[in-house]
This record gives sequence, structure tokens and C-alpha cells, in this order.
Amino acid sequence: MIKITLPDGSIREYASDVTPMDVAKNISEGFARNVISASFNGTTVETSTPLTTDGNLTLFTWNDENGKKAFWHSTSHVMAQVLEEMYSGIKLTLGPAISNGFYYDVDFEDHKITDADFKKIEDRVLEISRGKHEFKLRPVTKAEALELYKDNVYKTELITNLEDGTITFCDHDTFTDLCRGGHIPNTGIIKAMKIMSVAGAYWRGDEKNKQLTRVYGTSFPKQKDLTEYLALLEEAKRRDHRKLGKELELFAFSTKVGAGLPLWLPKGAALRERLEQFLKKAQKKAGYEQVVTPHIGQKELYVTSGHYAKYGADSFQPITTPHEGEEFLLKPMNCPHHCEIYNVRPWSYKDLPKRYAEFGTVYRYEQSGELHGLTRVRGFTQDDAHIFCTPDQLDEEFKKVIDLVLYVFGSLGFENFTAQISLRDKENREKYIGSDENWEKAENAIISAAADKGLNTIIEYGEAAFYGPKLDFMVKDALGRQWQLGTIQVDYNLPERFDLTYKGSDNELHRPVMIHRAPFGSMERFIAILLEHTAGNFPLWLMPEQAIILSLSEKYEIYAKKVLDLLENHEIRALIDNRNETIGKKIRDAEMQKIPFMLIVGEEEEKNGTISIRRHGQEGKGNITVTIDEFATLVNEEISKTLKVFTV
Repeated sequence: MIKITLPDGSIREYASDVTPMDVAKNISEGFARNVISASFNGTTVETSTPLTTDGNLTLFTWNDENGKKAFWHSTSHVMAQVLEEMYSGIKLTLGPAISNGFYYDVDFEDHKITDADFKKIEDRVLEISRGKHEFKLRPVTKAEALELYKDNVYKTELITNLEDGTITFCDHDTFTDLCRGGHIPNTGIIKAMKIMSVAGAYWRGDEKNKQLTRVYGTSFPKQKDLTEYLALLEEAKRRDHRKLGKELELFAFSTKVGAGLPLWLPKGAALRERLEQFLKKAQKKAGYEQVVTPHIGQKELYVTSGHYAKYGADSFQPITTPHEGEEFLLKPMNCPHHCEIYNVRPWSYKDLPKRYAEFGTVYRYEQSGELHGLTRVRGFTQDDAHIFCTPDQLDEEFKKVIDLVLYVFGSLGFENFTAQISLRDKENREKYIGSDENWEKAENAIISAAADKGLNTIIEYGEAAFYGPKLDFMVKDALGRQWQLGTIQVDYNLPERFDLTYKGSDNELHRPVMIHRAPFGSMERFIAILLEHTAGNFPLWLMPEQAIILSLSEKYEIYAKKVLDLLENHEIRALIDNRNETIGKKIRDAEMQKIPFMLIVGEEEEKNGTISIRRHGQEGKGNITVTIDEFATLVNEEISKTLKVFTV
């Protein structure tokens, strides 16, 4: 008998050679019908894999990330089978699952796949799937694998780098593929499939190798799920921050300035400024002191911090000066500079904590193929702050930062989020700096603080920063997509590297603990995500223009200017559209600009000292007529509902 431990901690005994699917059926026949993948002792296994030792078993359904991964990878096998049928002589390479689907890289030789072929491929994939063919993993010798793929240079290269005794094939129907495993029980679970696109991809991502064709696809257990997903993609296109940023005149890019270096236009710059002032106001209440640091620093600074080893090879190259041997780097992170600010003078335990905040611009050389609008750029501004505190203050300070992050999310409409505790990789410790003792203290501090604040948390190993563990806030936007927004990190290592000290109550020197935090993260990326989350309909307090005054004719322009002056007295951001256009055209243009309030003025409004209000997106609901003071009250009440007051 073997003991199987389930995720809830319960332990069940089974005969040796029991399979994950057997365990699922033992739990519940209904549950078993939904199980499509499994993990045993942290390793992905087939649902039909015999289990011969004690261990931890996790069973996955479509609702689990690992379940989707197995589903999509299995579909890539079926698609590869169809591609071999339709295009004779092609050479298959790799077909992994990715976010929202899968791809397969193929050397099509003299063949060419076009959009016109997609429907035929999709139909054939579903035809094969209806056969409910089981996915079966089997071990093969290296010699057997090389013999099967002797005419496929790509598979041969993969096999050559594998050790004999570790090579497996996956069979289904008439198809066999080199594969490590992780499949659904059978093809019958695949009910809907679509090829999304094709693109070029170099073998193993190396430009020196031959360019292959990458066929992207996705699949679902229900046709309804695919239909909803495609509708979601269309909505995502409508909300694309690059499209909205251009339409709303927020930012632009210039080939002359350089790829990945955004230019903020007046409206976008004003938006950024409002976000900065919003956070600076809260930070001031929380006891932060504002600092400013240079955009460059001597190379030795980043060697000391460890950032040069981390970013140096893939970042902008050192800047040399006329002085021999002198080298500077564009700043990849703000924290080394803040460490040096702390080091300007000696500190006592009575002076701590010290909280330094900066909207600091940093630079990293992202590959051109990885750049994407504002979400992946080469120069970006972080709402960075670093707290230097005693070990006894760590828990309280960390919780205060959590409160600040939650305030930011609440004021900007991000309500659906999970707190991810990002820890070191359990096996590979080489990519981290610092002692095990310091890492354990830092990790325990984050786990404890998150639990005390009642956060909905998950733990991810291998996602920590190289100098310390993190609490990352994973936010779901209006389309259900997950983004990492806001991070808090505990760091015992940089204080050691920079020899930071304070004098304790015992009159001895001690090492402070450092907290890194950035509620927005990158300002560029945050605004991009906020744009897509709101579809450009920002919270009223943040909108570039909160109202636009539309006069029915030139006769009422003087009154329109009077209204504008009164609104400015109430600190409401407004402008006048006095173009020689029809009122209908002015309204349509204001709708395109997503201005929340259209204030229409004509004979009646001028006579009564009122304005006629039309809300953005409420066509056909009729206008309401109010005084300027009543409108100001309406605006302020709406703002107060979303823009909370930060308390410490």
C-alpha cells in the first residue's frame, strides 16, 4: 500500500500502481469526469501514470492553470498530426502550451500555410478529437528515438542533448511525438479549436538558425468558451492602450527618438502628474520624504548592488568619459542611489524608520521584438520608495505599505486581485544573493504580514527578486486578464552590500532592514493597464478633461466663457468647443474623447444661469438642467465615492 497526500492535507491509502484517475474516481465520479491532468510530488504526470511511492498528488481540471496547460499542449499534438497529414514532408519541432493557447514550430519545406487553410485544419483537428484517442506516454531508448527522427534535424538535435533512459514518446491515434508528458486523458475532451495566426520564428530563438513557421492556436472544452474568448479578443482590440493612447492624444513614439522611449503629450503628461500628486499626497501623510537622484551612476555603484551582474550584459552599454577607466551606466534601478542617500550621515535607532520616495526614471535595454506600447519600454519611471527600519519595525512598516497599495487600487477601480508571495526557487539558489538566514527571515516576514492583513495569497517559488522575496499584487482587469501591479520586497542583502548601519539602544552598530515598494510599479505600464481596464473612461478625478462646454451657436459663447470661469473656481477641469460645427458633431467628438460631461448652453441656459448636462455614453437618456453650483456638487460627490481619503 502507498500513502497519497491530497492538497487539503488528507491522506489516503491505495494499492501500488494506482493512477491519478483512479484516485479522482475514488474521491468522486463527478469530480473524475472533470480531471484532465495531474502532478505528483511537484512533477507533471499523466492521469494514467501508475503511482508506486508515497507522495503528494494534485488533480487539475480545466479551471486550473495546469489543467489548461495540459489541454493546450495536447491540442498542439493533434494539430501537428493534421499538419503532417496535409503537408507531406514537413518537419515538426516543438509545440508547447502558452498563455491562452499553444503553438507549434514547423519547417514547412516547400509548402506554405495560408489563412485559407485554417478552417480545413480546424475541422480535421475536431474530427480526430471526436475519436476519443488516448494520449499514451512510453519510454524509448535514445537509439530508437534517433532512428525514428533520422530525417528530422530538429528532433535529432533535441534527442542528442537528452540522456538515455529519460526519453519518452507520446502516442495518440496514428501520431507519435517526442514529448516529456503532461496530457489530457483523451482527444475527446477537445470540443473547439481555432488557429489564431502564423508567424516566423527562428529555431531555438537564434537568428543564426533557419526561420521556421510558428502556427498559433487555442482550444476549449466547449464551443461556447471559444465564442466568448473570441469576443473577448475583439473587446481587447477596442481597448488596446496603443489605440486609445493615440485617439486620446496621451502619448506617442518616434523612430527618431528611439524604440521603447515614449513621448508624453500634454494630456498624457497632465494625467501622469495627477497620478504622481495623488500618491505623493498619500506618501506625505505616511511619513515619506521625497528625494531625487541622477539618471546615471558610476558602474561601481551597480557592481556593489549586484545590478550590474543582473542587468549589465542585457542593458545599455557603459558610458565612457574622457577620463581613462571612468565608466557610467544609465540607471537600471533606484535602490542603490537611495542606499547612498541613507549613508550620507549616521543614524540612531530613534531616527528610524527612514522612508525615501522618488518618481525615478530607469533604463533597461529590452530587445526590439519584446517592446510593446507602454507595457514594455526601455525607459520608464517607477514610483519607487525604500524604507530603512529596524528588524522590530519591519512587520508594522510592511503592513503600512500594504495599506497604501490597497488605497491606490481602491481609488483606481482595481478590486479583483490576489497577493502573490514570490519566494526563492527551491532548487536553484545561484541566481540569488545573500545568506540563507537572511532569506528565511525576509520570507517569513512577508508571509506573516500578508496573513495578518487577511490577504488572499498564493505562493510562487522562483519568482523572488535576486536580492529578496516579494509580495506582488496580481490584478485582474475588466477583461479578466491578470497583471502584476504593485510590489513590496524585503531586503536584508543591499544593507550589507552598502554597509548600512544605525546605532542601537545598546550603543552598538546594527544593520537596518530595507523595504522596496512601488504601488504603481512602472508609471508607463500602470497607465497602459489602466487605459485598457477602463477603456479610456478613467475615474472622474483623473480625467484630463472632466467637462466640455458646447454652445448651440456663436450667440452664447460669452455665456460659455462665463461657465468655464465658474467651473475653474470650483477646480473642475473643462474646455469650450466653439468650433463652427453642429451640436450633433460636437457631441460625437466629445464622446470619442470620452469626456465625462457635456455641458450644453443656449438661450434657456443663459437666461436662467444654468447648464444642460449630457453624460458620456448615455445617449437617449435625456439631459438634466442644473446650476453651476449643483453641477460642482455632483462632480465632487462622484469623486468622493472613488477617491478615498488615505488614513495612517
